This record gives sequence, C-alpha cells and structure tokens, in this order.
Amino acid sequence: MEDVDTELARILSGIGPRLRALRRDRGLTLDALAAVTGISVSTLSRLESGRRRPTLDLLIPLAREHRVALDQLVAAPASGDPRVHLAPVRKAHGSTLVPLTQYPGRVQVFKQVLAPREPKLVTHDGYEWLYVLAGELRLLLGDAEYLLRPGELAEFDTGQPHWFGPAGASAVEILHLFGPRGDQAVVRARPAVEEAAGR
Repeated sequence: MEDVDTELARILSGIGPRLRALRRDRGLTLDALAAVTGISVSTLSRLESGRRRPTLDLLIPLAREHRVALDQLVAAPASGDPRVHLAPVRKAHGSTLVPLTQYPGRVQVFKQVLAPREPKLVTHDGYEWLYVLAGELRLLLGDAEYLLRPGELAEFDTGQPHWFGPAGASAVEILHLFGPRGDQAVVRARPAVEEAAGR
C-alpha cells in the first residue's frame, strides 16, 4: 500500500508545476486565467504551489482552457508497454483513417488511406497540411487543381473551397494535419496544368 501512496503523491505533486508551466508558456497571469475559468486566483495559486489538492472539477476547466488532454496534466504512470495501440476508423466509401493524436483544440494528426471517390468541394474553419506517403493525391483548392506525389506537401486555409483524394483509380496514403486557422496558405505543389505542359 505504501508504494501506491508514494506513486499517488508523486503524481499529485507534479500537477502544480505543470499547471504553472502551461500558464506561463501561454503568457497568462493568474488573474487572466481566473477570469476565463471561473476559478479564484487564490485557488489557482494554491494549485500551482501544491498547497491545494487537484480535483476533477478544477482540472477539467484548466485542461480545456490550456487545450491539453487531462492526462497531460495528470501525467498518469506509464503501463510499461511501449506499444501505441492505434484504432483505425473505416469510412463508408472505403477509406481508412488512423488518428495519431487525441488533443482537442490543437493540431490533430491522422494517417489516411483514401479510396477513389467523387470530388465535392467543402469549406470549414481551420488549417490543413497534407503530406503524401504513397500514390498520387489530387487537390482541388478554389479554381486551382494540384497533383502531389510522395514527399510533396500542401498547406492551406480550409475557409477556401477544397477537396482532396486519389488522382487515379488507386488509393493514396497521406499524413493529414488539421488545426486552428493559420496564416495565408502556401501550397507546395505545382498546378496539374503546369506539370502537363512541362512534360
């Protein structure tokens, strides 16, 4: 029982410094953090210094505000198993998506195998990066069309009408990063018409 108590004490003692580091990294004062979380300045100060025991009703709003997963605040002990167990998600049209990160509010990373399908332009808030691992990716971005091959990358603001999928009848494998709205798009691929003219 002493080992369990020691481990619990170690985990709890690490939460305060972690909270302080997150707040300072974001340039927030205790007053500013109190204003957005509804937690008093004195409670926040005591949490960070380790004089207040962290509870879920305190940690959940802090994790949400700092945009980190709860387990990042708690730093639960490792199980000793170094394997990462990824759960692929099979889509109705034959594509497969594997989430590589699970931190809401931050950049999300997916590995995707995209099966052929009909293009359908969409728009939404955010910013995307597409890196081709295998196959050829067709990217429609507004009125432009791009062809990306393995090792090529595209990045764009998703407020622009866009669609991406295999360039031909075979699937394409990509790393897909999606995050909060970024700066102006910089597309690192040549338009398909330019490529055809260059051949």
